[in-house]
Amino acid sequence: MSNIPADRHYAKSHEWVKDAGDGVVEVGISDYAQDSLGDITYVQLSNVGDTLESGEVFGVVESVKAASDLYAPVGGEVIEVNEALDGAPETVNQDPYGDGWIMKVRMSAGGEVAGLMDAGAYGAETA
Repeated sequence: MSNIPADRHYAKSHEWVKDAGDGVVEVGISDYAQDSLGDITYVQLSNVGDTLESGEVFGVVESVKAASDLYAPVGGEVIEVNEALDGAPETVNQDPYGDGWIMKVRMSAGGEVAGLMDAGAYGAETA
């Protein structure tokens, strides 16, 4: 069974968001997603300043098994990206909910998180 922290919300496309305060969320991919992908070899990051719409492709994760698009779970402005992933993409495998975060977004609409799944619903989705 995958690790599914209760302090996050989850998209059907396996991205998570964690409230970082002041309308900002941290975004990454779930333990289930990284496990399904296998050893991650590259993470394409958005650019700081990009404006994303919820559901829009914002990057790609490549692994030994496949390449997979990343979808914005919420809309808003990218205010920070995890540049450490450029040199160490395997961090997403090792710590998907910690050091393996992908970007931080200042949300354009705070209610978007309410449309995502909580840990229980995501666990049922991935069971």
